[in-house]
Amino acid sequence: MTSITTTCLGVLTPSSNTALEPLTSALAASAGNCSAHFSRFTVTEISLAQGALNQFDDSKILAAAELLADAKVDVIGWSGTAAGWRGFETDMRLCERIAERTGIKATTAILALNELMEKLSVKKLAIVSPYTADVQQCIVNNYRAAGVETTAERHLDISVNHSFALVEPEQLLQLIGNVIEEGKPDAVVTYCTNLRAAHLADEVERRWGVPLLDTVSTTVWGMLRAAGRDPAVVKGWGRLFDVA
Repeated sequence: MTSITTTCLGVLTPSSNTALEPLTSALAASAGNCSAHFSRFTVTEISLAQGALNQFDDSKILAAAELLADAKVDVIGWSGTAAGWRGFETDMRLCERIAERTGIKATTAILALNELMEKLSVKKLAIVSPYTADVQQCIVNNYRAAGVETTAERHLDISVNHSFALVEPEQLLQLIGNVIEEGKPDAVVTYCTNLRAAHLADEVERRWGVPLLDTVSTTVWGMLRAAGRDPAVVKGWGRLFDVA
């Protein structure tokens, strides 16, 4: 009997997310011989308040990563966007610590997003997020410092993480269209892993001709590459998976 090797994706998940897991599981299934496995740690509020920032203390994330290591996953991905406002270097350090602690390769939504943007030569970006204005401004500032200008953005001024998944995809599609038409960007990003937006990529790209880099999808893209899989096996979830 021929054995089938399955790629096991280990995903670190904010505790109050409800959109991330079904979307990630669907993406993994579309890759074939691939499964997604999740470990949660507490995240309930997205703001610049110290208590909210403390949710992303590495010790809590590393404990969740060790649980994924028990499942002998092939790669660990942090499917969260906090580095967008905390600084990209926080995810770089986190990946190093996960690898040191577990012996497993690690990536994140934001490191994968930034790598995709570099590969696609994105210099003009449009951002749609559910966040508050001050969090959004930190994201815009961090990309400006990295040489990427945000030409249009929309944010919904929500800070309760659980509520992000309640935003209807139809509203997100409208916001995506607004920022594309206003900002004429090289790419648009739905910047939150608790938005039901990943499945909108094909429609966005068909209607406006601009790639949608959803952060749930960028996490899966990064994990597949780290696991030695060609992301192009994923069909129907946007152009980003054609980027090698």
